Amino acid sequence: MKKRIYGLESEFGITFTSHGRRTLPSEKVVRYLFEKLITTEGFLNVFLENGARFYLDTGCHPEYATPECASPRDVVIYDKAGERILENLLEYAQNKVREEGFHGELAIFKNNTDFVGNSYGCHENYLADRSADFYYMAEQLIPFLVTRQIFCGAGKVFRTRRGTVFHISQRAQHIRQKISGTTTNERSIINTRDEPHAVKEKYRRLHIIVGDSNMSEFTTYLKVGTTALVLDMIEDDFIPPTFSLRNPVRAIKDISRDLTCREPIPLNNGKKYSALELQKEYLDLAHRYYSTRPMSPLAADILQKWETVLAKLEEDPMQLNRQIDWVIKLHLLRAYAERSKLPPEASADRMLMLDLQYHDIRRSKGLYYLLERKGQVERIATEAEVEKAMVDPPQDTRAKMRGELIKLAKMKRIPYDLDWNYIRIGYLLNLWVKCNDPFQEENEKVTQLKRRIERSNFKYGYLL
Repeated sequence: MKKRIYGLESEFGITFTSHGRRTLPSEKVVRYLFEKLITTEGFLNVFLENGARFYLDTGCHPEYATPECASPRDVVIYDKAGERILENLLEYAQNKVREEGFHGELAIFKNNTDFVGNSYGCHENYLADRSADFYYMAEQLIPFLVTRQIFCGAGKVFRTRRGTVFHISQRAQHIRQKISGTTTNERSIINTRDEPHAVKEKYRRLHIIVGDSNMSEFTTYLKVGTTALVLDMIEDDFIPPTFSLRNPVRAIKDISRDLTCREPIPLNNGKKYSALELQKEYLDLAHRYYSTRPMSPLAADILQKWETVLAKLEEDPMQLNRQIDWVIKLHLLRAYAERSKLPPEASADRMLMLDLQYHDIRRSKGLYYLLERKGQVERIATEAEVEKAMVDPPQDTRAKMRGELIKLAKMKRIPYDLDWNYIRIGYLLNLWVKCNDPFQEENEKVTQLKRRIERSNFKYGYLL
């Protein structure tokens, strides 16, 4: 696999369920979450010691952006670390709510929709070669992104006039365009935002906003890993322009409704392929691509998992009830329906609640974590890796410098200001470093800055 930077941005839903007369606006709940993280760099926008960013997004959604990661596996680890960090902040916020005299329960959900039809996203970021034509790259990637939901979807229960239905993807019904510059009103498959936070002449940011938020580590790993393999092939002009979909926006919705993954979708060339067949075409291309190139153990592992998942989807998707989010959830719902024997309306309400509870990030409450405790889902990361990632940045990207400087500034009680590609320490001090290479884990200027901070005495941001 090509050397690349990866990142995930996850927006979370937050609720306060009141057990008394006093209600609590979501704006105040969110402020309690951030209160524990107050720093001089900002109240509702902070960088963490693990190199990640935590901030408040549109619609009062707390958002966690992983630090720069150099592999899909690291993305999984730091994505899970974000859940744990929010779980800890939620406990702090819950205590603050009680101190204020509000009787109720806070909950945070890693999903993409609420009960009134709003959608919030999970955005993927891939550092791409600036020399590649963006629109050509996007057009080549779109058929893959539209069809990959058969193993990347989080699953969703919808209430309709005909009763409850289950779809593969949460985001699919909210996609309106192939490519656009907005992430809210006219949501697209690929966003044109080009903020590489790196040398613009060399890199661009590929911003994919079509994916679901995943609880399953296996699903996240496969989502990011397979997309990286396909992106490698596109950059090397290896994929023929034969998979262009006639109507990608309609196709993504049709595929989401098809639990068999076999319904044919029309292509521009007049042919029809099912989502499963198109994914098998991409997989076959990946095998041919690596037949003439060295293949890393990581690429081999992704290819093997991709092939196994597609084979099981073809035989019987329910075989993937340990790996793929939408299948895990559907298996859970079907098992509950068999046991409960509830009337249709009561069953529908309960299914909607179970769907939501699957995404609860509290390990004591969330249904996904109930399955994890029972050993009924397949993991990619170890718990020790996730716990370490909560406080330590990746050691092979620029995030290492950022995380170390944040820890040092906090220890010395020095104000700091930073972003993805720059660091400034102290007020009225010329201690400022730009870091435009996301692959660079060490920088001589940053090293000198750290030494100066370690050897100096500061008070209120001033050098004594």
